[in-house]
Amino acid sequence: MNKMAIKDILLLGNPLLNEKSEPVLQEEIPALLPKIELMFETVLDFRNKYGAGRAIAAPQIGLLKRIICLNTDKRVAMINPELTDLSNEMFEVWDDCMSFPNLLVKVMRHKTLTISFYDLDWNRQIWHLEDDMAELIQHEYDHLDGILATQKAIDNQSFRWRP
Repeated sequence: MNKMAIKDILLLGNPLLNEKSEPVLQEEIPALLPKIELMFETVLDFRNKYGAGRAIAAPQIGLLKRIICLNTDKRVAMINPELTDLSNEMFEVWDDCMSFPNLLVKVMRHKTLTISFYDLDWNRQIWHLEDDMAELIQHEYDHLDGILATQKAIDNQSFRWRP
């Protein structure tokens, strides 16, 4: 298996990042496992280089499938995630992205939400998230719909370079 490198992450301006991803079929999981493993490794590679990075969405590696790989305290592949119960309460955050690693974008995110998804064994999972984890999932979920944080900037003053 070839190790994916940071250079393989699609960067801002690549038209694939603006495409909507297709749902994953259960029978596709075995064929997708090598790509999912590469996604987990890419998060670690990015974290080693930039000191940040907790998750990646499949479109960021050019795979237009509804997959999010979360690599925090444990590795979780979220297949066909759906967001519900998004709170009315919002908060402001400087969002970062592996597809534009030195750019921060100020956006508004829901404070809490529920995400349901299939795991790699095709078991349905339901998680209730808040604060930074809710923000992270909203960011990655947007990628599945071809939406980037740059499109959600609060205003034209909501951009800054990472020091």
